[in-house]
Amino acid sequence: MKKHLYIAMVMVAAFAAALGSFLLFSPDEPRGSVDAEPAVEALHVRESSHRLTRPERSELTVVEFLDFECEACGAVYPVVEELREKYQDRVTFVARYFPMPGHRNGELAARTVEAAAQQGKFEQMYSKLFTTQAQWGEAKESKETVFRDYAEQLGLDMGQFDAALKDPATTARVRVDQRDGLGLGVQGTPAFFLDGERVSPASKEEFEALIKDRLSRP
Repeated sequence: MKKHLYIAMVMVAAFAAALGSFLLFSPDEPRGSVDAEPAVEALHVRESSHRLTRPERSELTVVEFLDFECEACGAVYPVVEELREKYQDRVTFVARYFPMPGHRNGELAARTVEAAAQQGKFEQMYSKLFTTQAQWGEAKESKETVFRDYAEQLGLDMGQFDAALKDPATTARVRVDQRDGLGLGVQGTPAFFLDGERVSPASKEEFEALIKDRLSRP
């Protein structure tokens, strides 16, 4: 009896691990078209793109098109954090906005992060939204009040933050990333590119193996 119970527990654990890996790296599928036109000359990285790491001599660039309300993006966030910490002196990690239709607060979240970026707090708000995603994600109502509370916690000038949040230029900045993503064939998030090549790692180990392989090339 104990033997059968042990086998059942092992099978359940294996299934949970496999499911976790699937959820971690399976992108959200589009739920309608993104409200933007593809860029005519789409770029993986622009001068204005937000870089999470800035090595003195970058050997590789990893770009992620993401949606702060996307559960798969939230699941892969700790992996990206671990990899960028490990390779921060060799790899440039770039985060680009790609809010998906069907996410009530996805576009607002992107504008929130961009508004914070205008006060030098991009990374802090980027991390804040992912680490609190379970508290606001998939809501049917606007979470602007919640995001304003986060801005206050980060010590932002709230007058500047509110103005930036509503500024059409902030929305346009988000659209730049979306248009590049569409032009590069992005349809779901997270979408990763390594030095311009689209990759779809199935696990953390595979993701790191891809990075190691690129770094080992002459």
